[in-house]
Amino acid sequence: MFKMLACKRLNCFIKHRAQVWTLAQRKVTTWSPVGAAFNSKPQRRLDVFQDNVGLFGVPELSSPAGFEVATKRALKDTQLLVDKTCHSPPGAATVEYFDQLSDGLCKVADLADFVKVAHPDPLFREAAEKTCIEIGTVVEKLNTNVELSTSLKDLLNSPDILNQLDHDTRRVAELFMFDFEISGIHLEEKLRKEAVALHVKLLDLNNEFLMGSHLPNRIAKSAIPEHLHLHFAKEGSFIQIGGLHADSPDDLLREIAYRIFLYPNGQMLDCLEELLKCRNKLAKLVGYESYAHRALKGTMAKSPKAVMDFLELLTDKLKDKTAKDFKMMTDMKKKLNPRNSELMAWDHPYFSAVLRAERFNIEPSLYSPYFSLGACMEGLNNLFSQLFGVSLMSDQPSAGEVWSEDVRKLAVVHETEGLLGYIYCDFFHRTDKPHQDCHFTIRGGRRCQATGDYQLPVVVLMLSLPHPTKSAPTLLTPGMMENLFHEMGHAMHSMLGRTRYQHVTGTRCATDFAEVPSILMEYFANDYRVVSQFARHYQTGQSLPQSMVARLCESKKVCGAADIQLQVFYAALDQVYHGEPQNRSTTELLKDKQHQFYGLPYTPSTAWQLRFSHLIGYGAKYYSYLMSRAVASMVWKQCFLKDPLNRDMGERYRREMLAHGGAKEPMLMVEGMLQRRPTMEELVDALVSDLNPNFETFIMDSES
Repeated sequence: MFKMLACKRLNCFIKHRAQVWTLAQRKVTTWSPVGAAFNSKPQRRLDVFQDNVGLFGVPELSSPAGFEVATKRALKDTQLLVDKTCHSPPGAATVEYFDQLSDGLCKVADLADFVKVAHPDPLFREAAEKTCIEIGTVVEKLNTNVELSTSLKDLLNSPDILNQLDHDTRRVAELFMFDFEISGIHLEEKLRKEAVALHVKLLDLNNEFLMGSHLPNRIAKSAIPEHLHLHFAKEGSFIQIGGLHADSPDDLLREIAYRIFLYPNGQMLDCLEELLKCRNKLAKLVGYESYAHRALKGTMAKSPKAVMDFLELLTDKLKDKTAKDFKMMTDMKKKLNPRNSELMAWDHPYFSAVLRAERFNIEPSLYSPYFSLGACMEGLNNLFSQLFGVSLMSDQPSAGEVWSEDVRKLAVVHETEGLLGYIYCDFFHRTDKPHQDCHFTIRGGRRCQATGDYQLPVVVLMLSLPHPTKSAPTLLTPGMMENLFHEMGHAMHSMLGRTRYQHVTGTRCATDFAEVPSILMEYFANDYRVVSQFARHYQTGQSLPQSMVARLCESKKVCGAADIQLQVFYAALDQVYHGEPQNRSTTELLKDKQHQFYGLPYTPSTAWQLRFSHLIGYGAKYYSYLMSRAVASMVWKQCFLKDPLNRDMGERYRREMLAHGGAKEPMLMVEGMLQRRPTMEELVDALVSDLNPNFETFIMDSES
């Protein structure tokens, strides 16, 4: 693994452009430093005298017991800051104290939030879980601290003082006040206590639903054909079904998995009903029409009506394309299974994949040799260098700094601004590691007023990629490559922001804006002008043919309308669940919305909503994926389609969208980038136009 030594070599690497060549006789590809770091096993320096610096360089976290020490220190500092804030005159310093409070607690809580799900040592996970609970309890108390809220209210109610504040300080003050208000700080004591009790109850219900949504269902072995038993886990005389098996070519297997995995669980139904009831009660208690109204304040959409208008307009404009997609899938099912040709919900993923493969001959194994992990990281490095003047540099972690030996550490360095922050890359499959791709903020960026220094952001990107073998580096499928680009979009949002306040750093912004930078990266990952810079065979150095990239991009449009319509259905269901209560069961509401927004029939005695885990983290905001994709599509087409490597446009993108985090209204950032405010119809049209075929692809296919 490439080792970086101090600042002298930083300047050298900033100027370095990844160069690849093939040694003609041996046919061995030579990688740039960042490519080599990810295409070889890490070489840790064995130094018995090196001190354990603790996880992420936090000295206390050299052992699980350190979480208790770090927590106590954070809580002690919190109390001192609370006293200081409450006894200081209102002014800009008030907001600074609040941000210091947020920063001190987040630096411990965010780190613990990651460790509790990702650390291989159960003792570390348990200690981190305890820290999360302790700090979460303190945060709830702070959000209902009347004296603390009064100090902020005095600031916001003083026009003379308020007018002296800069835009960012004023906005952050308003965001902190919003946190107080949604916790019921403005209520009389009895109602405030009721709000706190509802918050506590919701924490328990959220955890119960999340855990239950992933648990398998089981059925007696005798209830399903014996030849299908081998596809499921066995438990005595029962079979466990823990997923939908959506990609299985066996129609009966898909149907059985769907019916059993989604079979209603009475306890979970009660949990969801109670969860939605408590959310609605809390929202109304603190002054909102519904939980959706509360959740959407400050977003691009702003209101439940705007969300539903967006979803209904999208449904209307996709109607013909969606019907065509379902007909193609039905025809394919008739062709493969004439005796059982009705298209059902368990068929959609499988037959859309079959149609893509048949039409464009997309076989992931043909692409993977060109997408070694090192090559993809070189591609990202080249892209960021050309757009932003930023380089990714492999950095050697110290003893105890990382939680697994295969974690890589990257320093993110700007050509003139210097070090911007650190990205820890936890990319490889590990037992007990969550099988999901995600971005964790470990430490947010902020300007330290006392010293003038900038607190560098630290993030983790977590993937679940296969390990390299003796004969080959880690090879990614096209989907894995796109996911890597997506998650790196989140990371660069965190790195390239330079917000004054930690409370609004990086991805700490409106949910329907937070996904824009990551989805925009998917457009770069599918553009041949970008892909051609890095996609080359790991053995021969041969570039990935342009026709293969074109076919891959076009294949994603096959049944694309039906795929979007499925997301519309999920988003609409989410809105209905969090809107005004309708005195109908969650299953009845699902059946109604499936008929209105999807098209494939509801399957009796199923309850898909009990597997809809996004209801917890994205309650009333699941539409965010679609709206973010619409914005990203508009930004791509207007700003990057002509020249995806344009430095001036990259700088504008950073200046208008990435730099602000949540310190600026999300739609104002979009308006700054597009130099106009998009209408709802333009957003919908951007999504629909993404499905139009590119006729150049067919020309290339006919020529190849």
